[in-house]
Amino acid sequence: MTLKRICVFCGAAIGNKPVYREAAVALGRAMAARGIGLVYGGGAIGMMGAVSDAVIEAGGEVIGIIPHGLLAREAGHRGRVDLRVVATMHERKAMMAELSDGFAVLPGGYGTLEEVVEVLTWLQLGIHRKPAVFIDTAGYWQPLLSAFDHMLTEGFLRAETRVLAQVEPDAESALDRLASFVPPLVPRWLLPGEE
Repeated sequence: MTLKRICVFCGAAIGNKPVYREAAVALGRAMAARGIGLVYGGGAIGMMGAVSDAVIEAGGEVIGIIPHGLLAREAGHRGRVDLRVVATMHERKAMMAELSDGFAVLPGGYGTLEEVVEVLTWLQLGIHRKPAVFIDTAGYWQPLLSAFDHMLTEGFLRAETRVLAQVEPDAESALDRLASFVPPLVPRWLLPGEE
């Protein structure tokens, strides 16, 4: 799969461990080295600022998408970023998905989780055919991945949809995983009484 641009979901905070920022910088540099542009939430702070600054410093393309209401709050990036200001969070997510060929997920909070679960749901339903990979920096995503496994065990996810939440330990392997993604056949949900 050709990756022209990747959307990176990540926090507006930087976290409590230096390794989180290091992972964001590594991803930004790796993307730029491969000629892959960044689409992200448009902020200049936290993990968002770290990944965007790394892409910029390495000479890569950066498109930031931010709603009016968050522009001042998340310190919208004023550097060499194609900053697109939209009216709502819904518009932000739709534009991020439209402009991207895949999704990489760095550590973050509620917003990061909400964004990635939505794109996984869209992939599961066949709304788009774009991959998503969690970069599991210092085991950050393990509790969430365990929750996904629990959903599978309890019958709320299928094996063929559980694997859509891919995971890799670092930027390079995450980019390799995104590039090698083959969209699955979209299964039809069973009707009551069917097996």
